[in-house]
Amino acid sequence: MKEGKIKNSDLKKAIVTNAPEFPKYTTQLLNLANQNSQATRPKNVGQMTELIKEFDGNSLEEWRKWYKEKHPNAIDNATQKIADMIEKLSKAMQQIDEEMIQAWVEELIITNTYSGLNFQEAVLKKIAKSKNKPFSPATPQDESKGIDGYIGNKPISIKPKTYKAKKGLNEQIDVEIVYYEKLKTCIKFKYDF
Repeated sequence: MKEGKIKNSDLKKAIVTNAPEFPKYTTQLLNLANQNSQATRPKNVGQMTELIKEFDGNSLEEWRKWYKEKHPNAIDNATQKIADMIEKLSKAMQQIDEEMIQAWVEELIITNTYSGLNFQEAVLKKIAKSKNKPFSPATPQDESKGIDGYIGNKPISIKPKTYKAKKGLNEQIDVEIVYYEKLKTCIKFKYDF
């Protein structure tokens, strides 16, 4: 395995020493509010990877000035969208009690597990049959790698279509993923292998 180093002196443009400190848990809530409100999506604040390419300055302050001239209302608009969502989340938090938490945990552990595992097996069987290959379920070691089963020798992950939207998940799956959607009359799924 190869390793590399970059000296702090070579990163002087990237290191910010006066970043604000936030109280515990607040950034998690702000991130959730931002995701739900979509306040900092490119349509609202610009495509950052493209904007930074256009920027020809050399400091954080130059970037701040340049960005605010290019998108004068973006930060205020994003702030308002997030503030509105925080208010909605706050009202929702006030409705949560232990009974609701227990119902949610039971649905997650009992209902969703039962349904999800049955959907996975059904999808594996259907694809395996269409490819005239055997299927097998994953082992616990496979599951820790995001593998839900095999079609022949090919490892497969099977996820609900909503999984794509869950950007907060820190899971990396290095196998083919089949996305399914539960409709009223069927399970619809897509795959590219």
